[in-house]
Amino acid sequence: MPLQNSFHQPDFRFQALWIGAGFTLVIIVIYLSLAPGSVPSTGSQGDKLMHVMAYALPMSWFANLWPQTATRIKIAIGLIALGIALEFVQRWTGYRTFEVADMLADGIGVMAGWLLSPPRMPNYLHAMELLLPR
Repeated sequence: MPLQNSFHQPDFRFQALWIGAGFTLVIIVIYLSLAPGSVPSTGSQGDKLMHVMAYALPMSWFANLWPQTATRIKIAIGLIALGIALEFVQRWTGYRTFEVADMLADGIGVMAGWLLSPPRMPNYLHAMELLLPR
């Protein structure tokens, strides 16, 4: 069976696992955004790159599960709203900082995750299922 590189919904044998893993990614983003201290980054804009990657991964993950544009729009809005909300919560913690640039980086990450998903890229969740024994 070839890799699914179309805009059709693949049949996932492990859909519940993939959904759970996707929400685990979101929980990790929340934890890393609110935990005391910061995630080490390199370079002057390393923090912004971390934000882009942190939001690109869950967007791409969920976009591999649901190729429908309407569903992807809802996911994108949800992730962008999460990034905005977390910046305000960071302000209230007293040990993290609020930065509008971080919100922008989160949004860029969401867009990148969408663009790096099917149909432009192969569906890596479907590919993983092909590698797992039946």
